[in-house]
Order: sequence, then structure tokens, then C-alpha cells
Amino acid sequence: MVQLSHAQQSVQSTPGSLRPDMIAGLTAAAVVLPKAMAYATVAGLPVSVGLYTAFVPMIVYALLGTSRVLSVSSTTTLAILTASQLALVVPGGEPDKLLTATATLTALTGLLLIAASALRLGFVANFISSPVLTGFKAGIGLVIVLDQVPKLFGLHFTKEGFFRDILNLIHHLPETSLVTLTVGATALVLLLLLERRWPHSPAPLAIVAAGIAVSWLAGLGSAGVATVGHIPQALPSLVLPDVDLILQLVPGACGIALMSFTETIAAGRAFAVAGEPPILPNRELVATGAANLAGGLFGAMPAGGGTSQTAVVRAVGGRTQKASLVTAAAAAATMLFLAPLLGLLPQAVLAAIVIVYSVGLIRPAEFASIRKVRRMEFRWALAAFLGVLLFGTLQGILVAITLSLVGLSGQAANPRVHVVGRKRGEDLLRPLSTEHPDDETFEGMLILRPEGRLFFVNAQQVGDRIRALASEQKPRVLMLDLSRVVDIEYSALQMIIDGERSLARGNIQLWLAGLNPDVLAYIRASGFADQLGPNRMFSNTRAGIRHHQDSHAAAPSPPVEGAATT
Repeated sequence: MVQLSHAQQSVQSTPGSLRPDMIAGLTAAAVVLPKAMAYATVAGLPVSVGLYTAFVPMIVYALLGTSRVLSVSSTTTLAILTASQLALVVPGGEPDKLLTATATLTALTGLLLIAASALRLGFVANFISSPVLTGFKAGIGLVIVLDQVPKLFGLHFTKEGFFRDILNLIHHLPETSLVTLTVGATALVLLLLLERRWPHSPAPLAIVAAGIAVSWLAGLGSAGVATVGHIPQALPSLVLPDVDLILQLVPGACGIALMSFTETIAAGRAFAVAGEPPILPNRELVATGAANLAGGLFGAMPAGGGTSQTAVVRAVGGRTQKASLVTAAAAAATMLFLAPLLGLLPQAVLAAIVIVYSVGLIRPAEFASIRKVRRMEFRWALAAFLGVLLFGTLQGILVAITLSLVGLSGQAANPRVHVVGRKRGEDLLRPLSTEHPDDETFEGMLILRPEGRLFFVNAQQVGDRIRALASEQKPRVLMLDLSRVVDIEYSALQMIIDGERSLARGNIQLWLAGLNPDVLAYIRASGFADQLGPNRMFSNTRAGIRHHQDSHAAAPSPPVEGAATT
């Protein structure tokens, strides 16, 4: 019998959990469905595509995912990434071609996620650092807001990039439709007030309902206010991907897959509570991949875990993925029965919804927090932010990943090498610093503690730092405390062996201490352990210090003529 996933087990849990999940699912639907329709317009797609995305992917994830409460549908980030990719392959925006390209993009995203699971690439979600992701999302949020502002004013012009769009917006302001601006601004202000007063409430649904009512009673469509228009009153039908588009869509699909997975993992972990099964990254790849693959075959846009909608599920007492199934059922009911009413909804109201929930991606406080702690990572966040604005959203992902990898490489290439002393009057070894000027050192001994992984990238730099400190202090014994070295690669090991010979020529003995089992095994395999002998290798730094002090008390160590042997 096939073992059920954690989510499947939670879906089949006790009947007592049905009522809170039903309430959570219906409440989430009131938030998710209006936003899903709005995000579809961000991608340049019919609002019905947003409803499809809140239907098929949500059901599939509910059956396969490892999070108890994660709600999966479209998100602001995925919507703008989808818009960028569709604009490349369907520049004319023909409706039929757009739907086919969307199906192809979504299905391809799903296949890439499933392939990543087969290759056990769940760790890739950690490739974008938090500061870089902060900058990237802030850039995305600003791009989305600027993309929606013209709809609030009833303006239409060709998009040419962030900064040119600002100039175009200013240039076209005299053409503003006052009726459209009134409707959009009213919806925007009301939604902001409602969200401030009742966070994560069904405020979007109330705004949508009010917008439809005003549109119908005041005849806004005939007054020149753009509305959603015709929505098919049916469940999604099968849409076959276009194989000829695959090569064009692969680069964009890779970026969307990465962002979908990153957002899903982040949201799943953020709302996990004690006692629930852990979030399994590789299983999440399968779940989000299958959700997107199935969604693509039914005309949905790329989907991922949504933070705000998951917060709603958790806040109102959702316990299992039954809540997502209820939300999906509400999406189906909307498509079957409410489609004609949704067609009356002003586009300016959808724009207001998108703006309110995209502004949340721009978090100046996070930038300030990063700058306070690490200025270098603050620069990465700014660079990722500007990368989105200057080069576009898909290229912004590459900028974000590149910055994260450069940052990782920079940290790995520049490991710290501490000079270690002892707190006076206590058996506490710690790096010497200006904060502890009274720490004592040991006559004739220099203790150095490198940190991290020693490998070919940083071996030369670490070696130069050790030689410089030895030349400056001229000890009789240089002890390397390797307790903070998690791994040592061949090039770094050769650096230590060559360094021992160089130190010996200067009458300095090299001792090693605190080696973990793996590092010790490598040093033994190289023969260097036999060369040093037991009197120059110690289980910990304190043992080395005691041996040095005992030897120094008994008699001064004679000069070392060459490499030590045992």
C-alpha cells in the first residue's frame, strides 16, 4: 500500500477538525480569490486564469504537500515574473497565444520542479540569501505598483521599463479619467483602512463586492471605466502546451520555478508549529511541481505558497489541508455561478487590490535592520533591488542569485584567523580583542584559530595570514587550533605542510590541536601526522598549552634545525 504524505494524512484526519477547516477555507477564499484575479491582470491574463490558479494547483498541493496549512495559488512575485516571460514570447498579446504560452510556461515550471526533486536539489532554496531576497522582493513590489498605477488613472501606454514608464506616466497624466481615478482611489483608501483595522480579513472580497455593486448601479462601463469583461461561466478545460515554445520559455521557467519553490518553503516554514510534521524540501518540490504541471494543463498560471493567504488560514484556526480544499471548492463555485457578476468589476478596483498587497513587499525596516547588522549584505540587498529596476524581473533573479553566490564565495574566501588568548584568572580561551585588553597570552607560544572550511579558494590567504602573524610575533611554538575548521581540502593541507617547513627554517615549531575526526583522518592519510608526532598534535588547545608550559618550565626548547620527526 502506498504510504500517504503528511498532507494526505491531515486531509483524512478526524471529523472534529472539519468545522475549523471549513471556516478557515471560506475565509481564505474571500482573500485569495480577489487577489488571484488581480494577479492574473498583473500577468496580462484574463481574471479567469487567476481563478483557475486558485483551483487546480491548490487541490494538487493539498494532496501531496508536507505543510498542514500552506495555501498555494498565484503570488505577486510569480505574477510579475510570468508577465515578463509572456511579454517576450507573445509580444502582441493575442489572447489565444497568451493562454497557450501560459499553459506551457506553467507546465514547464512544474516539470522543472519535479526534475529538481529527482536530483535532490531541495537545498537550492537556500541559494538566495535573506538580504538579497529582501532587495529582490522590494524591487518586484515597486515594479508591480508602477505597473498598476496607470489603471488607477485610466491610462494606457506601452511599457518600456521601470524608469521610462515613470516618465510616460507623468507625460500621460493630463489624460486621466476622473471617474476611473475616483473609483480606484476610493477602493485603495478603503482597502488600506480595512487592512489596518482588521489585518488578514476578507477585506478584498468586500471591496470587490462594493466595486461590482457600484459598477452595476452607476453604469461605470458606459461611463468609460474599464471593467473585467466576459468571464467564462465554467470550470477550466484542458489546454495543451505548445512544444515549440519550450526552448524560449526554459530560462524564464527556471527563474519562476526557483522563486515558486523559495516562496513555498519560506511560507511553509514560517507557519509551521510545534508538533506538526517537518517541511521536507524535496517533497515540496514534488508537490509544487505536480501542482504547477496539473495547473498548466488546465490553463492556470505558475503557483506557489502564499504567505498572506496562509496567515489567514492559520489565524482563523485552520488545521489541515482540508482548508485548501474548501478554498478550491469556493473557486469552483465562483467560476460556475458568479462569473457574470465578476465581469462588472472595474479594473481600477483590481489595481487597488494589487497595489495594497504589493506594497507589503517593500520593507524599508528590513533594509535598515540589515544595514545595522551587516553593511556588506545591505549593499547586496540594494544591488538586488536596483537589479530588478534596471534589468527587469527575470534578470533580477540572476542578479539576486549571483550576488548571493558572490557573497558566499567572498565569505568562504576570507575566513577569519583569530589570535587566541585566555581570560585572566579563568580557563576561558577566546580571540584577543580590544574589548578584552587584559586577556593573557603564553610566553613563546602563538595560538591561531582559523574558522570555516579550508580549501583551494582560501588556502593561500590563510597561509599568508599565518606567516604574517608568525613573522610579526616570532614565537618558538605556533599552535593551530583547528577546532573551528569543519573540513580541510588537499590544497589547504599542502599549505599547512609547506608552512611547517617554512616555519621550521625560522626556528618555529608547528603544533596542531582540536582536529575533528574527518580532518584528523586526512592529516593521517597524508603522512603529516607521523611527521609531527604525538608531542605536536593535541586533542584540544588546553592540552597543547599545558604541554608547552610543562616543557618551558623544565627547560627551554632547543632551536629546531629542520622539519620535526618522530
